[in-house]
Amino acid sequence: MFCNQCEQTVQGVACTKAGVCGKNEKAAALQDLIVHALRGLAIAVLEAEKKGRSGSEEAGRLCVRGLFSTITNVNFDENALAGTLRDIIATRDKFVRETGIALPSRVAFAPAASEDALLLQAKAAATTSFAEDADRNSLAQTLLFGLKGAAAYTEHAAALGYKNVALYTAIFKGLAFGFDGKSPSLEEWVGAAMECGKTNMMAMELLDAANTETYGHPEPTKVSLAPVEGKAILVTGHDLKDLYDLLVQTEGKGINVYTHGEMLPAHAYPGLKRFSHLAGHFGTAWQNQQKEFPDFPGPILFTTNCIQAPKPEYAANVFTTGLVGWPGITYVRNGDFREVIERALKLEGFSAARAAAVPAKSVMTGFARNAVLGVAGKVIEGVKSGAIRHFFLVGGCDGSRQNRSYYAEFVEKTPKDTVVLTLACGKFRFFDKQLGDINGIPRLLDVGQCNDAYSAIKIALALAEAFSCSVNDLPLSLILSWYEQKAVSILLTLLSLGIKGIRLGPSLPAFISPAVLDVLVKTFDVKPVTTPEEDLKAILN
Repeated sequence: MFCNQCEQTVQGVACTKAGVCGKNEKAAALQDLIVHALRGLAIAVLEAEKKGRSGSEEAGRLCVRGLFSTITNVNFDENALAGTLRDIIATRDKFVRETGIALPSRVAFAPAASEDALLLQAKAAATTSFAEDADRNSLAQTLLFGLKGAAAYTEHAAALGYKNVALYTAIFKGLAFGFDGKSPSLEEWVGAAMECGKTNMMAMELLDAANTETYGHPEPTKVSLAPVEGKAILVTGHDLKDLYDLLVQTEGKGINVYTHGEMLPAHAYPGLKRFSHLAGHFGTAWQNQQKEFPDFPGPILFTTNCIQAPKPEYAANVFTTGLVGWPGITYVRNGDFREVIERALKLEGFSAARAAAVPAKSVMTGFARNAVLGVAGKVIEGVKSGAIRHFFLVGGCDGSRQNRSYYAEFVEKTPKDTVVLTLACGKFRFFDKQLGDINGIPRLLDVGQCNDAYSAIKIALALAEAFSCSVNDLPLSLILSWYEQKAVSILLTLLSLGIKGIRLGPSLPAFISPAVLDVLVKTFDVKPVTTPEEDLKAILN
């Protein structure tokens, strides 16, 4: 295997024997072949569209689900991955027959029957063989990882019934690029990566509409970090519909539902916060689950990434749904949470003594674009009066490396006349810090999940319009952390919008070649993070 799609890959290069995430060689091979098969499907569907044939929507949903299943920490179940591969091949072959197209030989394969032969096939599909030279290969990987992130957001929207065939087509075009028999130039690969950024913007916009039109616009909301007495279920991941369905099915059953990780912003949606048994938030970021989950006295439902190997002491309490899979862990279909509820009723839950032992503490969430722009006049006046000197967007993916303490230190060191916006799981480094306020505006504003980068972008665009300047001229700095592919797609979106001066860390992606990094630096002024003190000095002076 050769997997370098996450920030914590071995020695900052690649995982070649087993994934740091826990992925084995066969699972890695199946994921590479899923992507390879999707390229053939993309070429066939695009040909069908040229001929006016239908079926793009069904194939598009299969495509985004397939891509999502290959994102870091989503699916480790070899049987599930093999089933996904078979479905993609069958759909690809159907489109090939209907269009009469001859697929390029490199993507026209049938999965081998034996495991050894399958692993050999996967070598031809590995990220090391995408393009003819290191720089094109670097951009081909960047494009793929960005498409994976866009697919994740597209699938979340589709779960709520929101679909866009043009979005599916854009993802197909990205997958087909460079694999359709043509040999793109380096400049064309750069252009394709920028197109992926625009595609991801479409995906985030669609998901924003799906979430807000279904559950209402997020409102600033105080969320308890202390449990209450009673039976309990913990929900982690990103999928709001799964949380909603669980809340409906647990209503009146004496079970309290808690969020974990990126589900924290769910408390701010009117359609979800109306459930009185949505009791609070438990734990921090995904990488701490093996330390925190043994202390949760109820079942734990994984709705999307990021699952880690469940430890024996709580493995029987773990349930997966949607695209999440781990060998030996109970899988339940989306929306049918009877087994999870039955398990919650059997387990102890939080006793009165155990609940009372946790200090009463809370955090705020729900500062998405509607909430922030609702007080835009106050924000603008704060800038004009000098009360607000600068805005920092400090967010992204979290991970376990020690150098990620940079982000908490950076926030703690921001001057009292500055405002910090944050989103995604990177905020758990500092989400409970008490930074105070500026004339009633909290200095720490949680915009939401990683997909809510759309909200942050809309806030920045609105402020730029109010001050009659570009986003790059605002007193705004982006300090981003990355871990997996959704962060790559968001970075490409920001670059496609022409946003410059982004500070990226804690380390630069292994798949970015020196020449491609040089392009990013010269064109977009992308900077690696250094130390909080040095970066703050450079930004504010």
